[in-house]
Amino acid sequence: MTTVTTTTTPESTGPEGAERRGRWLTDWRPEDEGFWRLGGARIARRNLLLSVFSEHIGFSVWSLWSVFVLFLTPAYGLSADPKHAAAEKFLLTTLPAALGAGVRLPYTFAVAKFGGRNWTIVSASALLIPTIVAAALLRPGVSFSTLLLMAALAGVGGGNFASSMVNINSFYPERLKGWALGLNAGGGNIGVAVVQLVGLAVLATAGKGHPRVILAIYIPLIVLAALAAALWMDNIAHVRADKHAMRDACRHADTWIISVLYIGTFGSFIGFGFAFGQVLQNQFGAHFLTGTKVDPVKIAYLTFLGPLVGSLIRPVGGWLADRIGGARTTLWNFVLMALAAAIVLTASREKSLPLFYVGFLALFVLSGIGNGSTYKMIPAIFRGRAGDAAVANAEPAAVEHESRRLSNAVIGIAGAIGAFGGVLVNLTFRQSFLSYGTGDGAYIAFIAYYLLCGALTWAVYLRVADRRGVVI
Repeated sequence: MTTVTTTTTPESTGPEGAERRGRWLTDWRPEDEGFWRLGGARIARRNLLLSVFSEHIGFSVWSLWSVFVLFLTPAYGLSADPKHAAAEKFLLTTLPAALGAGVRLPYTFAVAKFGGRNWTIVSASALLIPTIVAAALLRPGVSFSTLLLMAALAGVGGGNFASSMVNINSFYPERLKGWALGLNAGGGNIGVAVVQLVGLAVLATAGKGHPRVILAIYIPLIVLAALAAALWMDNIAHVRADKHAMRDACRHADTWIISVLYIGTFGSFIGFGFAFGQVLQNQFGAHFLTGTKVDPVKIAYLTFLGPLVGSLIRPVGGWLADRIGGARTTLWNFVLMALAAAIVLTASREKSLPLFYVGFLALFVLSGIGNGSTYKMIPAIFRGRAGDAAVANAEPAAVEHESRRLSNAVIGIAGAIGAFGGVLVNLTFRQSFLSYGTGDGAYIAFIAYYLLCGALTWAVYLRVADRRGVVI
């Protein structure tokens, strides 16, 4: 009798060397340096670039109302009382921040449920909802309640960050996570500055009466982002199986501590990005007059620079964390943020616009650095936790898988809670201006919070880590 042996290979090997089934990568081993050199790096870079593009558009849509409020007058349903109109504008920037924070948790789940590529297509396409609705309804005579609804819908743009970061975290090896996550987040964050530059260009050309021109620019870009994801991005098969990671991550105290720190870094960045133009308008309006009225074009010339430098510097936070440790970078960053907020408070009391602007630029830069270093801490913390929990003869691959599983979940949780910090920033500013007519009460609250975060970082991650001889 002759025995015939056959070999079946259900997966095909793509041109870059990774095994795949359609758009699903069935064999993904970024920690294997040979695998990484032979094609893994190229696949990861392609997915990173497309993820940055989609997330960038998401941030721009999320931040739309920080620009729209510069166009709005009582003709758009706002109060004729300047003090009450200022409070209403802060509500219009608070709502998208709140919804954006809320959708980040389900967006994190979605990567494991549907795959990173598949969900990028859906999340990019969802950006058409707030932009098309605003294109149809944003015109003189609209009610304030309709404005609130349109602003809330823009919050879907905030969810793209969480799913994008979870996805990219799975593509890169530990040694490159700080750089990759920093670049992914920074490229997305810069959408806050870009939409403000677009708003400035529209104000300077079409004029204050045509805010919907901004939407004519972004709607085609949204379609392009969704198409690019469909054509060139990939899903990772093993990420799809992580169904209980979120539940398991919630049992770790580190998850909630990192979330508190991320409120101080990302919450500051997105909150200041939404509120800075209004703060300048309300506190230093006399410096931006054309005739007897505050000129939004003059304010827009200043507002975009803060989010721009804060976004561009974010990869530096990840780079520093890769080299000297995420916790050490984060600690000193919070100390400097408290100092910068003290400079802003001093400038506010002295009514010095140049010093105020320099202090706020420093806050944007430092919040960007802190964003990168705090996110770098997550995989380092949970890699150590997974190793501590493993039995002595555990396979390194099993430890690595557990680390990635928990890290992905914590990235989503911390991203959601951190985004809620943007809500707190806007509400704090709103209350401070209603109570005192200035932002001084808010600046004092920021100083206290940054010092608290610095102390927490030292006590939990530096003091204990130094005793154990490890670097977080």
